[in-house]
Amino acid sequence: MTDRLPHHPHHARPSDPTEPVDPADLRARRSWQLFRGAFALLGVIAVLRLLGQPAGPMDWALAALVVIAGGAAAFHARAVAAIEARRESENASFARILSGLSRSVSADAIVDAIVEDLGKVSGSDHVVIVRRRRDAPVLDARLVSSRPGVADSVTALPLTDLEDPAAPAVIADRISRRVSAVHGLANVLAAPLVAEGSVIGAIVLSRRTGEAWPASTLRLLDGAAAEASAAFSRAYSHRDAEAQASTDALTGLPNRRYFEELVRLLARRRRAGDAVGILMVDIDRFKVLNDTYGHGTGDEVLRAVAGAIVSAVREDDVPARFGGEEFVVLLRNPGTRVAFEVGERIRSAVAALDLGSLGVPGVSVSVGVAVSTEPDEPIDALIEVADKALYRAKRAGRDRVVAA
Repeated sequence: MTDRLPHHPHHARPSDPTEPVDPADLRARRSWQLFRGAFALLGVIAVLRLLGQPAGPMDWALAALVVIAGGAAAFHARAVAAIEARRESENASFARILSGLSRSVSADAIVDAIVEDLGKVSGSDHVVIVRRRRDAPVLDARLVSSRPGVADSVTALPLTDLEDPAAPAVIADRISRRVSAVHGLANVLAAPLVAEGSVIGAIVLSRRTGEAWPASTLRLLDGAAAEASAAFSRAYSHRDAEAQASTDALTGLPNRRYFEELVRLLARRRRAGDAVGILMVDIDRFKVLNDTYGHGTGDEVLRAVAGAIVSAVREDDVPARFGGEEFVVLLRNPGTRVAFEVGERIRSAVAALDLGSLGVPGVSVSVGVAVSTEPDEPIDALIEVADKALYRAKRAGRDRVVAA
């Protein structure tokens, strides 16, 4: 559908006399004024002819035509007023949806903004928002009922409805049939959601009656889908930008900025008795490796070491690239023995790396370990303690783990 509503909320506001008048509206007003003036003049002529002389058949015919034309004009005026009222209501409804979408910065908030008003103004019994999950190969279908007291439901649908190539409208129709079959819906109407150049889902409306959907609902749904698609694109771009800002481009690990933000957050939420461990990990003689094999090889070694660290830490631990050839790992609730064991696993995993394809015989790391159970001890201070333990490991001969 291409006949979309205006995409700006100011279209729903009352007219402002200081704003410029649309030339088309001005011409329509002037033509209507001209018609009313001509009709009034014709009515006066008809009355004068009836009063000023014996009325003949033509005079009565003229009077009858004036009455009929007057009734038709009045009916037309009421019909135009009703159309304008519906259009203003439609624009106001769309403006509310658009306002909610403009404030939404997450995918879930976008869904909430859509269903909040769309169900009310569309006259539908159900609104279903179907969208692809970014973290799993499925479609989430959230069904919202207009009946009070009925809880929302979320159903996982197969991603194959998106994977088969087709036009967006065809995919939306395919999704609507799937939703109808799963939830037993009738008389559905669907519009595709498109973000980042591909269809990510659809908005589906349903109602129990079998009568045709009005054109105003078609326009509203089409406009809401277009604006929701743009909002999803903004939300995904925002999230991707945040991910890029907090991820080290070379190793794919969280970067120092992310790690420091995590540390500040953890410090605020830390409770008495919560243990925190820090591992500082440094690649031994990395400068010599760079000078000998080149920076390209050095980058590949950094990636390989990052992968070894990830494979060695526990699920709840957070590794990050701290800078250069240095890495840091935040350990959640470890004992000193557990922290040392994780550090030893990292050292062993790096030592076991096969770097023969790079022409490098192998690398090793030194690890400094520090653990604290005192909630008042700043984690930044714990990092310094782990860093000092790392330097002791370096002085002791490298390729070892030293606990503070």
